Amino acid sequence: MIEMPPLQFASTNGIRMGYYEAGPATDAPPVVLCHGWPEIAFSWRHQIKALGEAGIRVIAPDQRGYGATERPEAVEDYDMEHLTGDLIGLLDHLKIDKAIFVGHDWGGFVVWQMPLRHLDRVAGIVGINTPHTNRAPADPIELLRKRFGEHMYIVQFQDAGREPDRIFGSRVEQTFDAFMRKPAPRSDDAPAEQPVAGVGASPRLNLAFPQMIANYDARHDPRTPILSPEEKKVFVDTFTKTGFTGGINWYRNMSRNWQRSAELDHTVRVPSLMIMAENDHVLPPSAADGMEKIVPDLEKYMVCGSGHWTQQEKPDEVSAKLIEWRRKRFG
Repeated sequence: MIEMPPLQFASTNGIRMGYYEAGPATDAPPVVLCHGWPEIAFSWRHQIKALGEAGIRVIAPDQRGYGATERPEAVEDYDMEHLTGDLIGLLDHLKIDKAIFVGHDWGGFVVWQMPLRHLDRVAGIVGINTPHTNRAPADPIELLRKRFGEHMYIVQFQDAGREPDRIFGSRVEQTFDAFMRKPAPRSDDAPAEQPVAGVGASPRLNLAFPQMIANYDARHDPRTPILSPEEKKVFVDTFTKTGFTGGINWYRNMSRNWQRSAELDHTVRVPSLMIMAENDHVLPPSAADGMEKIVPDLEKYMVCGSGHWTQQEKPDEVSAKLIEWRRKRFG
């Protein structure tokens, strides 16, 4: 049986946002869990339960463009100002002064921006797999295009014709069958993947995700699924209803976000935790090397044996680390 608290709604930053909440309302600072792509608040089901039962107030929104939250039409409505502003509006709705923001994948990029833009509302930050980096030396899409070519999924996502959206949207079950699996075991003599600075990921990875999904057949995939059939149905039903464009629009703002962040001080001035996953090939632990230079108050923690979907692959370990760090740093 899948346990989730009841879905609630907040009016925030011009949209209606769906969110889940557990734990005592008196607990402060609460923990806000921010999902990545292609995910929803449900990705945090294990942590919502564990943190709530530990007496920690925990809030998990479906972010802009996802799940029960509204999906504006304009692409620029998904830029970093909007994504961080949504979370401030959620705090306002709940009458919360400051929160600890925890982000995985794209949620990680958003939460690392919170103390740069809204320092007075942030108690602490936890990045899961996603490191905080300095501003890229050039437009990130151009860097990705140069390094990985036109078929790299983030480059493809810039397509105004929205072909990737159509591919994923017409193969929703295939998409989650393919993505939500443990990584293939790597042979001991395989060379370590070398990530691209500020981007993560190795040039040798097949990052043409739309084509991979279009040609995918689960019957020939030796990797272990991380979702039960019941859990997979939640993702498939949700994205069948919403499509993928809302989430992909976050990627369509990467150049805009880069252009508009030139004046920001990228130093994170709050207590921070970086949880890394040993076998994440897109956001490898080495991508977090040197973070201490711009995150002075940083603890790092490695989840061994986990691929990209860390909070779902190793839920007990991630929850335990969050609880331990929260208690140690905030009482």
